[in-house]
Amino acid sequence: MPAADDARPLETAPAPGINVTLSTASVYPRKAPYAFEMAADLGFDGVEVMVWGDKVTQDDVALSHLSADFDMPIRSIHAPTLIVSQQVWGAKPGPKLAKTVDMAHSLGASTVVVHPPFAWQRKYSRKFVDEVRDLTEDSGITIAVENMYPWRGRKRDYMAYLPGWDPTEHDYDAVTLDVSHAASSRQSCLDLMRIFGDRLRHIHLTDGTDSGRDEHLVPGRGTQPVRELLAEIVHHGWQGDVAIEIGTRKARTAAERCDDVRQALAFARTYLTPGAHPEFVPTPSHHRPDDAWEAPTTVLE
Repeated sequence: MPAADDARPLETAPAPGINVTLSTASVYPRKAPYAFEMAADLGFDGVEVMVWGDKVTQDDVALSHLSADFDMPIRSIHAPTLIVSQQVWGAKPGPKLAKTVDMAHSLGASTVVVHPPFAWQRKYSRKFVDEVRDLTEDSGITIAVENMYPWRGRKRDYMAYLPGWDPTEHDYDAVTLDVSHAASSRQSCLDLMRIFGDRLRHIHLTDGTDSGRDEHLVPGRGTQPVRELLAEIVHHGWQGDVAIEIGTRKARTAAERCDDVRQALAFARTYLTPGAHPEFVPTPSHHRPDDAWEAPTTVLE
């Protein structure tokens, strides 16, 4: 049982058309079944599956069984495009994205989240925008490219992504807004939301500071204008999924991990609920912030 003893679904409901889901990455290093059970216990609207080294996240059949067992729909799939998942489903990024789209079809997910190519994937990067658009048109699945950030070295920043880390500069039809990545790039998630406009299809709800690290904090524990972001998408009638994607790998107990996830959900429910409501301030973390959650595995000089 991953949730704390007093875990119970929250009674508040977000605006119509907005679903609050739990990314399986939020329980790392625990595995996907743990995430599905926690999502069901706490009353999430569904799950986002991060495809990576956990074998269950690579298996349509196993995921389908988990979804049915816990009555948790799989609403989005994150393609294996992190440093730590470079060898999942082979080394070629194009076929991996196509396989993720096929998985989304088989599991009934409507959205695939993908990172832009790494700088060393030059051949793939040259056709990336067209390939994303073609896959979207052929499949009917929304492929939402995620905002990233420059890798920060001791003396200078490294442009680690092609055609670039900032989706505002590129012609994607659909984008994912990750709040921690906005903090890492020293941008405002609220400004990005306004610039993305109708292209914003998916949100990774988390938080961060101007440290330059990719921290994936519980929303409200960082310095990003997350409350304003959620209030504004409700005001404008935005529809889509808000996926909780926080780092809990340094939680010392299951109760601490559950408490972080529960507070992230409470934050989302509070500020996605239309009308006046009390302010929600998450309690301080029980453990050291999970910095460098998606950081490169090599040291940058």
